[in-house]
Amino acid sequence: MNTTSTYTVILETGYRLFAEHGFEKTSMAMIAKEVGISKPALYYHFLSKEAIIDVLFEEICKDIGFASFFNVQDYSKDNFEEKLIFDGLSIISKQKEDDNYSRIMNQYQALGYRNPKYSRKLLDSLDGFTVGFVELLRHGASIGAMADKDTLIKAQMLTMIIDSMDNFMSYGFEYGYEDIWTKAVKAIVLEDAVK
Repeated sequence: MNTTSTYTVILETGYRLFAEHGFEKTSMAMIAKEVGISKPALYYHFLSKEAIIDVLFEEICKDIGFASFFNVQDYSKDNFEEKLIFDGLSIISKQKEDDNYSRIMNQYQALGYRNPKYSRKLLDSLDGFTVGFVELLRHGASIGAMADKDTLIKAQMLTMIIDSMDNFMSYGFEYGYEDIWTKAVKAIVLEDAVK
């Protein structure tokens, strides 16, 4: 039995079509046809294409937020390094699995140049990573997994590395992202670990 709602199918279809054709070239008629509903039925759920773009952006931002990948309570002294590496690698994995992610995020970044609400939300997402990493690193220090030193700088560096890898992947660079993240975690966070 398929329990996926029409609303969800519309968002998933919009995500794919926007990634494939761009915001400008994707029409409400295309989305309705692909979903298998009439245009009036589509308008029942979303008043405009812009409404779909907005809701989709909110959903993507929730999905890619710090808390989607890192849960501070799951970190212990014994697993801190390994878990930080693993959780960061899960971001890379997720992006590699979704061919549409980079294309649609590039479009949202372009929208951000014209509409500050998109750029603000993207900046808030990055800031959320910095805040999250600060909390995670302070937790690491409190449980004796690492020294309590330069926490904000380390959090900012980890955020910059995550964002840079995201950007480089979206450009199609075939770098050793797993090795980059692993070395970064070891060099930045655990260089002065309490043993």
